[in-house]
Amino acid sequence: MHDARTANLLGATVLALSDQLLAGATRSVGVSASAAAALVVLSNSTGLSVTELGRRVGLSQPAAARMVDSLEADGLVERHRSRSRWVTVSLTRTGRRSARRLLSARGGPLTDVIADLEPQEREALSDLLSKLLTRLYGEIGSSELICRLCDRAACTTEATCPVGAAERAASR
Repeated sequence: MHDARTANLLGATVLALSDQLLAGATRSVGVSASAAAALVVLSNSTGLSVTELGRRVGLSQPAAARMVDSLEADGLVERHRSRSRWVTVSLTRTGRRSARRLLSARGGPLTDVIADLEPQEREALSDLLSKLLTRLYGEIGSSELICRLCDRAACTTEATCPVGAAERAASR
């Protein structure tokens, strides 16, 4: 019975945090959740095709094309035609600023929710979340999809990203 309660508490926590961080992040730049993820992805990987960008944010190619059309109309991204006829997408200066604002707005609720934890509790939570993310990578198999709204620097500056580590281990 305790496992069911723990799982239920985790589910409620994940959903509440997801609602808070998505609402704040999308409101900060006035875009949808998928578009917000696209801005963050492009801030880490410039020059992606529309299809690849869609894959990384969990959209079909037609849906990704519509999203890119909207972001381009808002002046947040621009398309570039390459020599091989591929069309790549990159952030404009406004798009880069928006991605930074978005990550800042996303981080607020997450920082707030752990503020009441003692340092050793935060470290234990970090270890547990790393273990859960490693397991989730095994099921999802895409670090890009899992980390589509991640602040990469926050996860890799002082430690190793558990999702990236799981991906490297799977490719061996």
